[in-house]
Amino acid sequence: MRNKYLDLIDQTFYFPQDEFRVEEGQLYFNDIPLMDIIKQYGTPLKITYLPSISNQIQRGKRMFNVAMAKADYTGEYHYCYCTKSSHFSFVLEEALKNDIHIETSSAFDINIVESLTERGLISKDNYIVCNGFKRAQYIENMVRLINNGFHNTIPVLDNKYELEELSAHVKEECLLGIRIAAEEEPQFEFYTSRLGIRYNDIVDYFNNHIKPNSKFKLKMLHFFINTGIRDNAYYWNELHKCLNVYAELKKVAPEVDSLNIGGGFPVKNSLNFEYDYEYMAEEIISQVKYICEQNGVPEPNIFTEFGSFTVGESGAVLYSIIDQKKQNDREHWDMIDSSFMTTLPDTWATNQRFILLPVNNWESEYERVFLGGLTCDSQDYYNSEAHSNAIFLPKIRERNTQYIGFFHTGAYQESIGGYGGIQHCLIPAPKHIIIDRDENGDYTTKLFGKEQSYKSMLKTLGY
Repeated sequence: MRNKYLDLIDQTFYFPQDEFRVEEGQLYFNDIPLMDIIKQYGTPLKITYLPSISNQIQRGKRMFNVAMAKADYTGEYHYCYCTKSSHFSFVLEEALKNDIHIETSSAFDINIVESLTERGLISKDNYIVCNGFKRAQYIENMVRLINNGFHNTIPVLDNKYELEELSAHVKEECLLGIRIAAEEEPQFEFYTSRLGIRYNDIVDYFNNHIKPNSKFKLKMLHFFINTGIRDNAYYWNELHKCLNVYAELKKVAPEVDSLNIGGGFPVKNSLNFEYDYEYMAEEIISQVKYICEQNGVPEPNIFTEFGSFTVGESGAVLYSIIDQKKQNDREHWDMIDSSFMTTLPDTWATNQRFILLPVNNWESEYERVFLGGLTCDSQDYYNSEAHSNAIFLPKIRERNTQYIGFFHTGAYQESIGGYGGIQHCLIPAPKHIIIDRDENGDYTTKLFGKEQSYKSMLKTLGY
């Protein structure tokens, strides 16, 4: 009878997979023996595996460059990292090893760009694509970059009034982008994105406001779909509408030469995850080329702003099961030594699902469980995975602590949860370690952040 946890995974998925394998009942993540990491650092524990970031960037660049080569596409491809996915210095340092560019969304992002420049990680030749609604400080910081010689800084106009503030302060010729206010999917509560300028207004706005102003050169049309890059009629229809606007704009603004398709490549969230990245890259390039040929305009350079795709699969969170509570005849609650609401806020805020696997005891029998966090909030639980409406883990055995891991958690969790701040029910933020590889290929670990102390929390609270 095959009733071990390893049997369950083997029967349900293709396993092992690129980043997961099991040896002697213990899980390896990107060839890192996680039980060794737990023995050294304990739990709860956050992990960032740096080589994954470079691997994803090179993967994305390769896919689009191959797609362009197959289509005999004449434009260039530029990979931007969307900093809001994770602002940590070690993430930017790793990403910038790969000849990429930066997309920003707030005033403080510009301060990060300046800090990276001082360290020699960004040059004035890098593209700095500035998205988001521009309040006064954001505009002031962008202007400072432009006036200091960052000639490839591209403010992307989110509304019609940002141009006036830029015009009043920039001294040199400034590149510009315009963001299209895309229509949302039919099931959304509203019809059109709050971000950007309406399709029908863009050409007139260029003719009446940008073209007469010698300070500006329109370079980019920006297009982004909130639900991401998906192979469905909605996405292709919106892309075609955007391309038709680009073609119309190109005829009156010959200087515009770039199309920014934003981010939206998904992150693997299940062992049965299926997404044909290569096909999507090839189809996007094919559609861009086709619409441009139909309209008799040159093919644009392509910019992407992959954030979650870049950093998501580098992250993991490890927990201990500290107790199992049998609340009735059917429900077993495995209680973790932390809180989902503080360490994985996406799981309750947006119902995001991650890959969940035990770290040890793969040779044990399995059972269906619910996972509970330590806070007293009724929402602090996790009860299903992306591929099913249930969770199965090895049965709890006395004097044999069960460890579990959530994987591909590298995007957004710290910024949503408020890294270093006050956590729900004052549950301390866990330790955070960085894992890298040395010149011999051996893994190395570095403690980035200690577990949050009561002193730091009380200081924040004014005690």
